[in-house]
Amino acid sequence: MSRPIKAMLGQVVFGSHLNSLLLGDTGVVVAFHHVDDSEDARGLSIGPALFERYCRFFRRHFQVIPLRDFVGRLERREPLHRQLAITFDDGYRNNFEHAAPVLEKFGLPATFFVVSQWIGSDVVPWWDRQQNLRHPWMTWDEVRSLRRRGFDIGAHTRTHADLGQIHGASALDEILGGRFELEQQLGQRVDLFAYPYGGRDNLADANRDLVKAAGFRCCCSCFGGVIDTGADPFRLPRVPVSPWYGSPHQFGFELLQMSPLTV
Repeated sequence: MSRPIKAMLGQVVFGSHLNSLLLGDTGVVVAFHHVDDSEDARGLSIGPALFERYCRFFRRHFQVIPLRDFVGRLERREPLHRQLAITFDDGYRNNFEHAAPVLEKFGLPATFFVVSQWIGSDVVPWWDRQQNLRHPWMTWDEVRSLRRRGFDIGAHTRTHADLGQIHGASALDEILGGRFELEQQLGQRVDLFAYPYGGRDNLADANRDLVKAAGFRCCCSCFGGVIDTGADPFRLPRVPVSPWYGSPHQFGFELLQMSPLTV
């Protein structure tokens, strides 16, 4: 099925409010990376105008809540009925410059998972080096500004380590060390965690246990899926938003395909 047809079907379903029935008592956590329409924006980037369309779509068709509240509902086994949480990964400056103002315009909460050692640095991750790109990171002042403005800051390890490949003291240093560095800079408790790369093989079971032991309330992946009431917060799927989705309605249609009521 082509993307335009999926988008059209999404318009029909969401326009008729059938999405409420089809999603049932499930919730969604979405993950963004770049919000940037420069010539260098590729891969997981979407432009500010498209991001604004997503925000309108989310506000109209879901109950957008902070991730910390979403996790609280799971902890209390309260029903999820179209609750949605917005998250961002890594700590790119375009999140501060482009995404945060749009979120504020629509009054939407969000959580920014940042790699603590990359904030305020000149680090170029391997996926950007491969494309001869360089994207600036937020500064600590910008991260603190987001927190003062009501957004949540979560941990994403110290150096974006693959927690499916490292173990023991090295893994603990990435997980707990990243939390301590964030708390030192923010002066506040940090208890939300998303592991880098987010695939099924990028987190060893022993390291998931370390995330729990480090005092976090959740462990977010990034390989897609809706979330059932009472799901394990330490196995929390997120749906990555990328240019693959030509529009929010296509995203919505494909999201419905993940629902247990439609699969």
